Amino acid sequence: MDLRIIIFGISLLLFSCARSQQQLAPILVGGPCEGCEAVLEYGKRDLNAVDTLPEFASAENKLKITGTIYEADGSTPAEDIVLYIHHTNADGVYPTKGDEKDWAKRHGYLRGWIKTGKDGEFTFYTQVPAGYPDRRTPAHIHPYILEPDGSYYYLSAYFFEDDPRFTKDHMEDPPRGSKGVVQLTKTGKMALIERDFVLGQGIPGYK
Repeated sequence: MDLRIIIFGISLLLFSCARSQQQLAPILVGGPCEGCEAVLEYGKRDLNAVDTLPEFASAENKLKITGTIYEADGSTPAEDIVLYIHHTNADGVYPTKGDEKDWAKRHGYLRGWIKTGKDGEFTFYTQVPAGYPDRRTPAHIHPYILEPDGSYYYLSAYFFEDDPRFTKDHMEDPPRGSKGVVQLTKTGKMALIERDFVLGQGIPGYK
């Protein structure tokens, strides 16, 4: 085989790899976001579609958060999407142990990550959060998305429709990903939240 063809083939392969790596570089979209980088902090963890957050087993008010993530068309399940959440505990604070690093110092240890499979479905097992103490902020859960091409952004926070502290002022217009106000239902001894997401929905500047 001609040496020039071999060199050209190797060069093309290296260029393709470099281009792929560039596409995977994290890119914040959708405007400024405090704490969005936390979606990248799962490290070398092997993520799957289900995650159990700390203290779930001992929590008095257990919570299951589930749903499906769809592509921008709103119907095709989205695969290999990382979804990160964090929230307060039953006292309304983000608990820490004192050895946290990076965004865990602010978000606490009640946080987790999943990666969707071919069906786009996800589940978190955690506890029902409380609103911030001595403030009018209702209970909520913060979700963030990381797409395979490196795009990451925040989604509208989960709020509970029957929370007496919840008002329309807490809603985003348009909602990001999907409507953030959800119904907290009971299934046996566990509370349940069901909410789907659509990639890019309501995200300014989304590709």
